[in-house]
Amino acid sequence: MTVQAFKRLAVLLLSSALLCSCSEDISGLEEASRAQEADSQELNATVVTAPDDSATDAETGSAVAAAEEVVATPEIPESTRQRRWVGDLDTMIENRVVRVLTVYGPGRFHLENGRGRGIVAETVARLEEHLNKDPERKHIKVFTIVIPVARDQLIPALLDGRGDVISAGLTITPERQELVDFTIPTSKPLNEILVTGPSAPKINSLDDLAGKTVYLRESSSYRESVEDLSRRLEAQGQAAITIEIMPGSLEDDDLIEMVNAGLLPWAVVDDYKPQLWDDVFTDLVVRNDLVFREGGRTGWAMRKDSPLLKATLDEFLKDNRAGTLHGNILINRYIRDFDWAGNALSDEDYKRFNDLQHLFQKYGERYEIEYLFAAAQGYQESRLDQSVRSHAGAVGVMQLLPATAEDKSVGIPDIDNVESNIHAGIKYMDYLRDRYFSDPEITTINQSLLALGAYNAGPARMIRMRAKAREKGYDPNVWFDNVELVAAEEIGRETVQYVSNIYRYYLTYRMVAKQELARAEARRAAGISEALDP
Repeated sequence: MTVQAFKRLAVLLLSSALLCSCSEDISGLEEASRAQEADSQELNATVVTAPDDSATDAETGSAVAAAEEVVATPEIPESTRQRRWVGDLDTMIENRVVRVLTVYGPGRFHLENGRGRGIVAETVARLEEHLNKDPERKHIKVFTIVIPVARDQLIPALLDGRGDVISAGLTITPERQELVDFTIPTSKPLNEILVTGPSAPKINSLDDLAGKTVYLRESSSYRESVEDLSRRLEAQGQAAITIEIMPGSLEDDDLIEMVNAGLLPWAVVDDYKPQLWDDVFTDLVVRNDLVFREGGRTGWAMRKDSPLLKATLDEFLKDNRAGTLHGNILINRYIRDFDWAGNALSDEDYKRFNDLQHLFQKYGERYEIEYLFAAAQGYQESRLDQSVRSHAGAVGVMQLLPATAEDKSVGIPDIDNVESNIHAGIKYMDYLRDRYFSDPEITTINQSLLALGAYNAGPARMIRMRAKAREKGYDPNVWFDNVELVAAEEIGRETVQYVSNIYRYYLTYRMVAKQELARAEARRAAGISEALDP
């Protein structure tokens, strides 16, 4: 049975000739799809998925229009089809739309069957009710639209007139206040703290991080704090902290989940964030005694000189922010509704990895697929357990259907044998990657991520999703924050979780391999014989 957990629309518009040439292969392998569509409860808040910032004005306009055709109600006015606009609440009322920017992530905001779910989706739906309480407005309704973008695009999109409000847990900082205005705080005073998990060594104080690695996103507000600590440690004659840059597609919630699962030893987060996961991530140790920075607050953001909007949002948030009855109800509703990642470094699971590593290396090398990526896929599919059989008849480590393995494009029918199973799974990934995603404009990692989507959902469905993504103005060659969003809208949670989990396990295996290599180099430098290595 496939291991599940959580996390984060792009397209290649294929010509009719290509579609025709692919039709035979697609029909032969379509049964490899095992995606399951999630049921969802529709919300009032409309969702428009935002195009990549590199899109042209024409592409941006067509993307918004295309998205509205899918999810908008007939009442939404034509003004929403404008590409960009700025102004205070009176302008938004005139346009009859308030556009709320957020980031895609578990619990906060995700798409199912074209509708938004999560804390932001429900809060924005409630904001729409608040905006329409004015009896003088009568039947002239103001709508809200949720627009998910990459985190580093939140403020640029706001300033560029592609959104009106940011609701994404932004910390209020002097640097950000130079660019935007904030509402009343939506959180209590918060500290930047360390959280640790089952793979962490003992830490008594922040000074114990000297010479160790801390994992941070490049755009993270925590990076400055860690760099300050590192400089202090160096001034005291201690080793500097190594900062390992994590992909920008990962949110704090993802890092917390990875720490809980033992995939990372620790992470730096605002102290309120682990509280959201009480009774969910039970192996997480919240170190409120290890504080990097004190007294921060989060808030919603808007463009400067928007007094009408600020007054309205402040009034609304007094009854709907964290700590209020409604805010707490949403936290309880959406934070405890997911399956979370397994521990790829647990003793039993990591032993399986070591036992099978040579097979992933052998066939990964043959088909030019990074073996750690293939191993991560095997862990997601079966926890690297050859005895696993799915209810749909998928077999073994790579959870292949016999019909897929027997197809002429794979041609390895004996998948009850673990080596053949791994061989067939990697060969099928190679087929999908080379057949559908070999465009040189697609990076190596995105070729693999898109192939994973096809492995899980079927190649024909992936082609349709990529085509639809391009119509909406997304980068056709990128999974995260692009094709990923189309998959969430068209399929539901399954494929998004599948690709996201594998990517996390892959990062974990890479970090372990890097650490083992560093240890081996240190032992050689110290003159320790490799023959004595355990």
